[in-house]
Amino acid sequence: MSNNHTSIHDFDFTLICNYFKSLERQGPGSPEATQKALSFINELSEKSQIADIGCGTGGQTITLAEYTKGQITGIDLFPDFIEIFNKNAAKALCSDRVKGITGSMDHLPFQNEELDLIWSEGAIYNIGFERGLREWRQYLKPGGIIAVTECSWLSGARLASKFISDYFPDIDSPSGKVRILEEAGYAPLAHFALPEHCWTENYFAHASARIPGFLKQYGHSEKALLLAEMQKNEIAHYEKYKAYYGYVFYIGQKPEE
Repeated sequence: MSNNHTSIHDFDFTLICNYFKSLERQGPGSPEATQKALSFINELSEKSQIADIGCGTGGQTITLAEYTKGQITGIDLFPDFIEIFNKNAAKALCSDRVKGITGSMDHLPFQNEELDLIWSEGAIYNIGFERGLREWRQYLKPGGIIAVTECSWLSGARLASKFISDYFPDIDSPSGKVRILEEAGYAPLAHFALPEHCWTENYFAHASARIPGFLKQYGHSEKALLLAEMQKNEIAHYEKYKAYYGYVFYIGQKPEE
């Protein structure tokens, strides 16, 4: 892959959006993993306020709506994602309490101590794990919960990889991430690694299938080819080194005051 593009952030927003918006998920995950994370959280009420930050087109948000009560606000930087998000909420018959809005995770439209639950699957790395935990904490009520997935080492061995250093420069062991969670002001409730199929079947299979249509759409332009190559490299890297790293769900609670 060209050294000119080492990260998804190096590409034009429209190009990225058009590649990923047709996918059910914009990152690894599964309804089962979302449901498992929710099992560590006390049942929410119909008055509960929930935010799904970096929601994408809402693959995990619909599962959240299925297994929780309360109002859910999905936030994503891409307007096209949010348009699809709201259509998906309508199809799932939950648009009365699930709404997507365009916004940035470093300028969230919430009041202090407004939220009962903050959710973010495969997105907190955009702002940084530690920064996100610290900055988002203000929006949680005392006793509120945060649940995020973050790339972490799954093996005691460490992989020397330019891909890892480029994409996940803050990667750490689960114990290291839990320590950061505690230092950011949360009581750890649980953490668990996402199974392999959350990557291979639920994400990579669909991302790979998208490549031919995407390249045709852009006339096999140089930028489109680079983005497709980046996706192929990500898939190949995971297949080769999946024993070393993966996503881990981290769930913490803001202490009661």
